[in-house]
Amino acid sequence: MFLQEFDKTQKEAFICLGHNVVVADGDLTPDEQVMMDNLKREIGLETSFDPHYIPLDGINEIFTTHRSRVAVLINLVRLGYADGAFEVEEQMLVEQVCKYLEIGDEEFSRIENWVRRLIALEKEAMALM
Repeated sequence: MFLQEFDKTQKEAFICLGHNVVVADGDLTPDEQVMMDNLKREIGLETSFDPHYIPLDGINEIFTTHRSRVAVLINLVRLGYADGAFEVEEQMLVEQVCKYLEIGDEEFSRIENWVRRLIALEKEAMALM
């Protein structure tokens, strides 16, 4: 969501950040893997791209606009909830990402709240089908 504007470097960095988040709790669930694969497809990244650990230092130089930084955080939070629970380790990593991207606690709280509401609406839509 909101990732289509990223250039190749940003796309690869985002997928690597996403990988960092989903493995932060030591467990890559099938739901998390499916979401990672869907995100790769959504942003047009080669399915052969193998995400790897990316250090947080310097991500502010990759994601330079506020818009790109919020898009990263929205999608990292969605990934955190992919298996139904935003685990403490995942939350801590996303909070570190916020610091490097210069997103304050209040803004992050609004982002997380929005994502939780989006997930609830997606579940509601699935129940209607």
